[in-house]
Amino acid sequence: MPDIINLLAGLTDGEPLDVIRDHRSQAKANAQLSFEALLEPEDPGPLSYRDRYVFAAFTAGLLGSAAGEEFYRDLLRDEDEAASWTVAELLDEVVVDLDSHGPVRGPFGSYESAALTGENVAGPELSIDVGAREVLGEVTSAGIEFAHLLTLHPRDARPEHLARLLAAGWDEDGIVTLAQLVSFVSFQIRFSVGLTALAHAPAAVTDPVPLRPLTSGDLRDPGDGKGATASAGSGSRSPISALAEVGDRVRTYPDLARPEVFQQAGLGWVPWIAPVAEADLTAAQREALIEAGRAKNPYFRLLARDPAALRARTLTDLDIFFNVSDGVGRAERELAATAASRLNGCLFCASIHSDRASEESGRREVVQRLLDTGTAGRSSLGDPVWDAVVDASVALSLTPSAFGPEQVGALREAGLDDADIVDVIGAAAFFNWANRLMLSLGEPELIAPGK
Repeated sequence: MPDIINLLAGLTDGEPLDVIRDHRSQAKANAQLSFEALLEPEDPGPLSYRDRYVFAAFTAGLLGSAAGEEFYRDLLRDEDEAASWTVAELLDEVVVDLDSHGPVRGPFGSYESAALTGENVAGPELSIDVGAREVLGEVTSAGIEFAHLLTLHPRDARPEHLARLLAAGWDEDGIVTLAQLVSFVSFQIRFSVGLTALAHAPAAVTDPVPLRPLTSGDLRDPGDGKGATASAGSGSRSPISALAEVGDRVRTYPDLARPEVFQQAGLGWVPWIAPVAEADLTAAQREALIEAGRAKNPYFRLLARDPAALRARTLTDLDIFFNVSDGVGRAERELAATAASRLNGCLFCASIHSDRASEESGRREVVQRLLDTGTAGRSSLGDPVWDAVVDASVALSLTPSAFGPEQVGALREAGLDDADIVDVIGAAAFFNWANRLMLSLGEPELIAPGK
């Protein structure tokens, strides 16, 4: 099978951008292995190929990728022609609803914290009618509703959404695979969008502008940085009866110390459904962790419910962020991750990666400004490279993505070459994968000082 990201971006083997992708050969290979693990595993188990293609085609359509939707619908047609047309009809319904919101793009949703409600943005809902449910079935319909939530409303995810899946007949392993699949497609489509824009942009700048330390004189007033204010989105729904139906299979943490604002460091994460117990990890699951110490982490033990997907995802992550043999600096990659996380509303990911951006750059005050002001307008961090990286990462992370020639041009004007830009695209796209897993499977908690 050809490399799917290249296929969606219209790239051929051996052309310049494909050669640049080979500089991150582990990321390239494992993005492909992620596709195989999540969409075409050797043994699909209870989650059929048909359903996997349904969720991927639906997600690609929500992301506005005609190429991605057609690719996955083509696979789906071979499995179930009726389901393929039903997915298309559901997408038509959502697109009409999206159009009714005018120029506002996702991610939509509401924050639980009162300090962040000024950034709440209402978005389209999904109603699957009786006819579609008869074609798709209840289990698949529940999965589509979850894919809609995760793609367009990631910060609206709550424990009750996992309870709804369990009540519809999903199990914990299947929920992890579903979250991985939808989140992976969110990465795959965005990476292909970024490469497409880069492939069709004007020639690159040849004289990079070196980074320099910022001074207080560089800092400009960024404005209030708040996003559009709207009525509450789907995250404000009252708890559904499924929570009671599934008993203690979903945890809700009524006494959890939740963060109120975006901050650097100081956050932990708790799961809503049970991870694999450390003592019960199989050899395959331990191997999928890559680093033995991750066996102590509930997030990775939860993802270990689908070890093939976890292994490929982890190796993609490590190559995108830690392979510094060339390309853009570590600080800029972490900045891209921070910008994507800030837009998507993932307080946990934003805390971890803003802290790393600060450590790599020594610009802690500037990074905190990004967390405080948000990503609603043009970035004003006082450095042309950082402003271009933030703006590009935000544009790529919008749903549908808004990344195009303007962002490529700004990155090049700031002095980045094509290899640097591919790193920025990869980092931002990857955190549209990571954010959606973190937001849909659990939530952040404040860690007491000294713990």
